Amino acid sequence: MKILVPIDGSEFSKHSIEFVCSRTTLLGNHPSIELLSVQAPVPSRASSLVGPGALKTYYQEEADTVLNPAIQELKEAGVVAQSRYAVGEPAPTIAQVATDSEADLIIMGSHGRSALKGLLLGSVTNSVLALCKKPMLILRNKTAPSRDSLTVGVAIDGSKYGAAAVDYIVKNKALFGENASFHLINVVSDYSGIVMPDMAGMALPTMSEQEIRAMQQEAFDESVAPFREIFEKEGLSYKEVCLVGNPGDEIAAYAKKAELDAVVMGTRGFGAFKAAVLGSTATRIAAISDTPLLVIQTED
Repeated sequence: MKILVPIDGSEFSKHSIEFVCSRTTLLGNHPSIELLSVQAPVPSRASSLVGPGALKTYYQEEADTVLNPAIQELKEAGVVAQSRYAVGEPAPTIAQVATDSEADLIIMGSHGRSALKGLLLGSVTNSVLALCKKPMLILRNKTAPSRDSLTVGVAIDGSKYGAAAVDYIVKNKALFGENASFHLINVVSDYSGIVMPDMAGMALPTMSEQEIRAMQQEAFDESVAPFREIFEKEGLSYKEVCLVGNPGDEIAAYAKKAELDAVVMGTRGFGAFKAAVLGSTATRIAAISDTPLLVIQTED
């Protein structure tokens, strides 16, 4: 497994290093881990005065102030990592390095934002999501789990996006620990809002509570059933969770209540404009939840 960890020396990027150090089972499989420091380019006039050799030395020294402490922390945890720097704007540079290196996973810390700011203003993390289709683990304000085996929520919606999340888990089981447990989460509609007018124009419910529950259960089973056999065949511990309401809000709330270590979900690969303005269930969860979110992007 190839893992790219962009770091900038901030508290948020430190969470990424802590998470890598916590992955005992994964590290036992000797993954390839590369740390990346992105340096802002020196203005062209200044760079022409100092010359290419001095400029390269400057970039390397600046990068080393960020990379060396992280390399040392990983070394103390028994982790051998490669490191490099690149020059440019953070998001497109990270996206390009991830693509060129054929990374299987990007791990990034992210600033805590309000839901509105997370959706409209974006961030380096949001921009990388928009520019790169590589799986990304977004770490927020939480410290890394102290145990190897994680409790993981998996968003299942009956689409190919949920299937992509499950496929990634199966192919990368070591990432989650030897005895990880999974919560297969499906959010169904609240059919109680369906009404029809009577002869006097009054809104009347069209279904009984029992009928609504039956419809919700049918929708839930249709979405989750294809994955039961997969988890059982792979020997993965799982439970099924049916929620009702808005997917982003309900999954975020459940993740907090159940104290999940991470949520894994597939999502549509958006362009930069759509990712910043329209958002998605993944963007909503990332905006309002501190639970680490592993996003698996899928082409339409």
